[in-house]
Amino acid sequence: MESLDHIRDEIQRLIRQAASLDALEQARIAILGRKGRITELMKGLGGLAPEARREFGAALNRLKGEAEEAIAHATRRLEDAALRQRLAQERVDVTLPVRAEPEGRVHPLSQTIDEIVAIFGEMGFSVAEGPDIEDDFHNFTALNIPPEHPARQEQDTFYLPEHQGGRKVLRTHTSPVQIRTMQKVKPPIRIIVPGRTFRSDHDATHSPMFHQVEGLVIDRVTHMGHLKGCLIEFCRAFFDIDDLPVRFRPSYFPFTEPSAEVDIGCSREGGGLRIGAGGDWLEILGSGMVHPKVLANCGIDPAEYQGFAFGMGIERIAMLKYGIPDLRAIYDNDLRWLRHYGFLPLDLPSMTGGLAR
Repeated sequence: MESLDHIRDEIQRLIRQAASLDALEQARIAILGRKGRITELMKGLGGLAPEARREFGAALNRLKGEAEEAIAHATRRLEDAALRQRLAQERVDVTLPVRAEPEGRVHPLSQTIDEIVAIFGEMGFSVAEGPDIEDDFHNFTALNIPPEHPARQEQDTFYLPEHQGGRKVLRTHTSPVQIRTMQKVKPPIRIIVPGRTFRSDHDATHSPMFHQVEGLVIDRVTHMGHLKGCLIEFCRAFFDIDDLPVRFRPSYFPFTEPSAEVDIGCSREGGGLRIGAGGDWLEILGSGMVHPKVLANCGIDPAEYQGFAFGMGIERIAMLKYGIPDLRAIYDNDLRWLRHYGFLPLDLPSMTGGLAR
């Protein structure tokens, strides 16, 4: 029993000297492990007389319980100390100045697409997508543009090598997605189609690769009045001018009949451009009622269904809204330009939260 008192003092000393959780674990192994001090004493009980074994075994059990309790207490103490140290090291100094804004910006084209989706989403439109590489049928023929049609002259551009008797083309508009949707989805249809398009143009207002958004509505009752109301509401919401003048001029597109160009009021006084004021007009998009042949090409009965379609260049309306003078700078990847025209990541456009100014 006198030797147990000595061992008890030694165990308490080992636990007190443990300055970390790792050191305490080593002390626990030395005391209670498979080859620990108490474990070795337990193994020697078999060589004692029954009376001595009973008395010494009870004392060892008490010693083991005391050691376990002391180790548990030390564990809590060291864990609390480690937590306090971590909190002190990771403390946030709220007196520091605000960090500088991040270098990155949302590109104005991405912002404009989000604005368009937000506006038309409030009108019940959904977003449809399709491939950038198209076949002749979806890009031209189904849209009432046969091979001999003069409308192909400005769109016969980027073709891929001939394959299996045909040549694919980089889509010249997002209208093929309208065709694919009408082939797969039974009316009513109400979609917008934003995406990349390709034509061989390159100057201050044209690019070989640019973005369009087109819209399509097909049902039994839609008429020209719905088309006008939809586009007038869009123009006024996008440019944030409640009384923005909007007019429709007769025009021609192979895939719509009747067709109309859409103009908005502006002023060019002083050599600049001001949207919504003055007596001038600026064309921003094309529209019309879907041609019956286009409906028939997609398996939709034109005697039962009708609808309207429209399309606009996203770069064009972004340049008008945000005062961007040269289209080519949009693709230069210049951070200085993006800091000026870009948007912070949290400036998400919505009809409830507001569009960008």
